[in-house]
Amino acid sequence: MGANRRMAAFDEMSGFDGATRDAYAKLETWLKTTPPEEFSTRRSQADVFFRRIGITFAVYGDEQSTERLIPFDIIPRVITGPEWARLDRGLRQRVTALNMFLKDIYGPKECLKARIIPDDLIYRNAGYCLQMINQPVPHDLYVHIAGIDIVRVDADNFYVLEDNARTPSGVSYMLENREVMLRLFPELFAQHRVAPVENYPDALLATLRSLAPRTAAKDPNVVLLTPGQFNSAFYEHSFLADKLGIELVEGTDLFVRDEVVYMRTTQGPKRVDVIYRRIDDDYIDPLAFRADSVLGVPGLISAYKAGNVTLTNAVGTGVSDDKAVYSYMPEIVKFYTGEEPVLKNVPTFRCREPDALKYVLDNLGDLVVKEVNGSGGYGMLVGPHATKAQIETFRKKLKHEPEGFIAQPTLALSTCPTFVASGVAPRHVDLRPFVLTGSDGIRCVPGGLTRVALKDGSLVVNSSQGGGTKDTWVLDA
Repeated sequence: MGANRRMAAFDEMSGFDGATRDAYAKLETWLKTTPPEEFSTRRSQADVFFRRIGITFAVYGDEQSTERLIPFDIIPRVITGPEWARLDRGLRQRVTALNMFLKDIYGPKECLKARIIPDDLIYRNAGYCLQMINQPVPHDLYVHIAGIDIVRVDADNFYVLEDNARTPSGVSYMLENREVMLRLFPELFAQHRVAPVENYPDALLATLRSLAPRTAAKDPNVVLLTPGQFNSAFYEHSFLADKLGIELVEGTDLFVRDEVVYMRTTQGPKRVDVIYRRIDDDYIDPLAFRADSVLGVPGLISAYKAGNVTLTNAVGTGVSDDKAVYSYMPEIVKFYTGEEPVLKNVPTFRCREPDALKYVLDNLGDLVVKEVNGSGGYGMLVGPHATKAQIETFRKKLKHEPEGFIAQPTLALSTCPTFVASGVAPRHVDLRPFVLTGSDGIRCVPGGLTRVALKDGSLVVNSSQGGGTKDTWVLDA
């Protein structure tokens, strides 16, 4: 293996100096006074609960098992009220800018004229949808449900790692993690004032209904469109449809007539006004995109363009998920809001630029290299933990297609106490808060999904790469 060069990481319970931070004081006492065997028993109970309700995650290409349980850590992560207030401001600002950016690049393109971002990063972007140019969307909003990945490096600084603006997943785990913790550790909750997350389904439904086309009925019909039971996130799709009290549908359950979408029911066709779709653009309508798609609805885009149905998120939002576009987000935020970004980006090298490419090639062993269109921890090199062979493989990829990659310094992600085989130990974490944007405003769930790298020293938190999850507590006081 390559050299395992570890940097000092900020521990969210004990800081850099080892002194327990106030927010974790009661939790530390609980950890010290609870026998280790009690933790093992409670974790086993949590696993039984998750298996009983069917929380699984499919891993494509895994020959051992098509579905697995995402590991759940029973020690919660704590965020103070003031810390969350700053995150909340930054998330609202960022999602506002994302919506303004998408409206602009599909419309007047003022940011391109002002040279805020290079033209080719938009026009040659796989996520840029030509069908959406000069095409109005309901309420001028594109990103209705955003999952913004956040990392922490010290007591004061949170950074945005990624913007997920297409079909962000994970909110079902946030909700179920909280339910499990409430069942297993009511005494711990009694010692803290934890902001609730249970109202997320109500907030999501209110957001979706607010986005209905102006031609919709007073009580708009909302459905959740899934690729089906073999999709890796199918559990979440069925979970959310149930929590929202809406129909879970597949492409064959819907049809389009006279540019209006209908759902097949035993009582006859029923008009559909809002589709919370968990299908990527390419597969959503075989008449507009991939002709071989059997997942979508023929004619759906014609109904969408006619303004008779809302798709959540809007078609074409994938361009803002691009990691090269991400590198320009500080400039994008300032251009559209007139404000300095509340949340900073992780410093990023654009390998498409010759000087940046040279630096990256010279320092591959110290950097994290990502595909601009990659996700889930795939297509990624973590230099300090990579073998010489892996580094050389990426060196060839970078030389062959530099515009397909960005690189970032290997941040010392913050750690939280985590229950592992050897006992309680620090493990690296990130945070995915969920931000809802409707015609009636922006809603931020207090907390979000904390993902934890369960392997000692690992910085990769993705569930597809062996990561787990934690409950995230935002303290009201």
